[in-house]
Amino acid sequence: MILEQKTPNYLKPGLPAGLNRITIPIIEANPTSVKNYGLLVDDPNDFNIEIMRWPAQGWRPVDTDSGDEGGTKEGIFSSEWRGEVLYGSNEAVGGKYILGYSNDPTKADEQSTEDPDKIFLWHANYHPDGGQLFFPIDARPFLVPVALPGDNIRPHNFICFLCDGKQGLYIHPNIWHEGVFAINGKQRFLDRQGAVHARVSVDFAREFQCLLEIPLTSLKGRV
Repeated sequence: MILEQKTPNYLKPGLPAGLNRITIPIIEANPTSVKNYGLLVDDPNDFNIEIMRWPAQGWRPVDTDSGDEGGTKEGIFSSEWRGEVLYGSNEAVGGKYILGYSNDPTKADEQSTEDPDKIFLWHANYHPDGGQLFFPIDARPFLVPVALPGDNIRPHNFICFLCDGKQGLYIHPNIWHEGVFAINGKQRFLDRQGAVHARVSVDFAREFQCLLEIPLTSLKGRV
């Protein structure tokens, strides 16, 4: 099945009401738990991003000294709660997004002063051209939802890593994710990723009539 190629409207997703909710588990990020998804990084200045070779278009292979020279981009990735809406911005690629909600998207109030007790995730993507590093500038715990590669992705394939804020999280090419989530308030991260910035997306609301739910109540007192 090939889906119609349509760029999501990240700031006005127009999500329908009454969507089902599928809870995904929070897993503490450590070298063992992240090994199939990526790596924990101590020093971003001593870490190289994987860049994938441009795929061959036919039976002739791409020359081995070419096709992987696009390099990387980097900038500040900000993750900020405004009431019940979680916004993201990525200076590296000039992106601005609604990453999630703490209430039904049709009722989410940006004027709310309550800390979120859950996150509803409506979208995810992966980058086939290169890996991506999120390294915390503000040394506070943060969340990254992820799933293993494969276009036949399903909501129940996702987990959410809880990172302690002392290390960065690097994710390999083709790993499903959706930015990096502040648990409350605003957080900033160094973002470094492949410069081609190809995206392959899944829209949970429209493909599966659901939102992924990340419960935050178990984190109270720990962050």
